[in-house]
Amino acid sequence: MSNGYENLAIDSPAPGVTRITLNRPERLNAITHGLVSELHDALSAVDADHDARAIVLTGAGRGFCAGLDLTGYGTVPGTEEHGGPQRGMAVQQEIAELVHHMRDVRQPIIAAINGAAAGGGFAMACAADIRYCAENAKFGTAFVRLGISGCDIGVSWMLPRLIGASRAWELLLTGRVIDAAEADRIGLVSAVVPDDDLMDTCLGVAAEIAANSPFGVWMTKEVMWSNLEIGSLRAGIDLENRTQIMSSLTEDSKEAMASFLERRQVKWSNR
Repeated sequence: MSNGYENLAIDSPAPGVTRITLNRPERLNAITHGLVSELHDALSAVDADHDARAIVLTGAGRGFCAGLDLTGYGTVPGTEEHGGPQRGMAVQQEIAELVHHMRDVRQPIIAAINGAAAGGGFAMACAADIRYCAENAKFGTAFVRLGISGCDIGVSWMLPRLIGASRAWELLLTGRVIDAAEADRIGLVSAVVPDDDLMDTCLGVAAEIAANSPFGVWMTKEVMWSNLEIGSLRAGIDLENRTQIMSSLTEDSKEAMASFLERRQVKWSNR
């Protein structure tokens, strides 16, 4: 995978783990076309890398992501001659598609939330599969305070599913900022850790995920997100049943069972 990005830093801090760092620290990693375009590219590259088993998403410097860069997002290529509404819609869709993209990559994404996660940064945090935050983290939907709808970038769908509708509606309507302690109390994050321990904590969780079956983790991510959208228990169980039988027929499943009986470490082959 190429690391030739202007707005991201990408590395592999542990076997099977890819770290994507939003790298505009001078702007608290605020969102521009360049950052979003590179993040789409990076997600596609990691998804295609079968050695990558988990992703840690974080921000450089003092913040995770402060949301849209109010000094200018930029223009989506190919829309330069379009009208204002058309250009605005292209920007909106380019940013919002990050949520789908994060959901679609096979590797689980762990958000390591350092500092502010506001607006679009809050949406990216919600779109991650797992969230840990530092004690200095702050969260805000922010949109309604900018004179636009509080429902943006998938937050009005994701947030009530993460913390419940009543709490979500209050945050969306007020746009108020919450601290790490409240984020933990309402279940937005899995845990709050000391600032200096955040990355080690997230890398530890990533290592636990990477120790599991590649196909099993992929199918778990796919089914758990799909079951947020399925309309009945019966349909959800039907999906689980088919996925379990399919997974049980893999060579990795047979290897895992044999290693358990033989009391040895499993050797995954992704077959």
